[in-house]
Amino acid sequence: MNWAFLQGLLSGVNKYSTALGRIWMSVVFIFRLMVFLVATEKVFGDEQGNFDCDTRQPGCKNVCYDHFFPISYARLWSLQLIFVTCPSLMVLLHVAYRDDRERKYERKHGEGCAKLYKDTGKKRGGLWWTYLFSLFFKLAVDGVFIFLVFYIYEANFFPLVVKCDEAPCPQAVNCFISRPTEKRIFTVFMVITSGGCILLTLLEMVYLVGKRCKELGGTRSGQRRQVGMPSLISSQDQNARNEAMLNDHQTEKNVPVYTAA
Repeated sequence: MNWAFLQGLLSGVNKYSTALGRIWMSVVFIFRLMVFLVATEKVFGDEQGNFDCDTRQPGCKNVCYDHFFPISYARLWSLQLIFVTCPSLMVLLHVAYRDDRERKYERKHGEGCAKLYKDTGKKRGGLWWTYLFSLFFKLAVDGVFIFLVFYIYEANFFPLVVKCDEAPCPQAVNCFISRPTEKRIFTVFMVITSGGCILLTLLEMVYLVGKRCKELGGTRSGQRRQVGMPSLISSQDQNARNEAMLNDHQTEKNVPVYTAA
């Protein structure tokens, strides 16, 4: 594992994330990736080698293991971490595309030209939609993998004994998993952290959409005020003219008339 690359990737993603996005990334890297790297090799590395059944029928052990664990939990966990972190790279690639487009535009029109973007990392326009799509993707990935854990393992996280009657086993045999309690603890821990990440993603989506709606509402109200100001000024001018004409008329009526003696 190249930790320098991992650190650079984390800092790059956090640069364009919201506060909730930074918390989500910290949870993923500390409570999921670090635990996975530390625990997987020692806890889940011997799951097939030490899976044992109380029969020596050729092929029974392999068939039973494949029945209860069609995919290694460690590999399922790895796929989840890969897929759940990929959407963050989409945001980095979109920002890099904006930077490249800005450089080409400046090279074409000169350094003093108006910029295409006020801030290439600001979540507006297409980048806002990319960021929102990345949140939807993270939410879907964590939800699907939690479903797969319960579906594949049938909510029986590494029981002490499993009964297998698959062919070519002669009858229902008892099979035993190595260190089932330890594996169960790590599995429950990962399910809980995945649920926490789902909650953080939902909160970030609500924050992102709510902030955008508030900004759009403020912009529209400002435009309505600007449109209403000319009519208000014109009505004030009209009232002033009417008042001046009324004063002139009253002045003409009050002027004394002198006749020749």
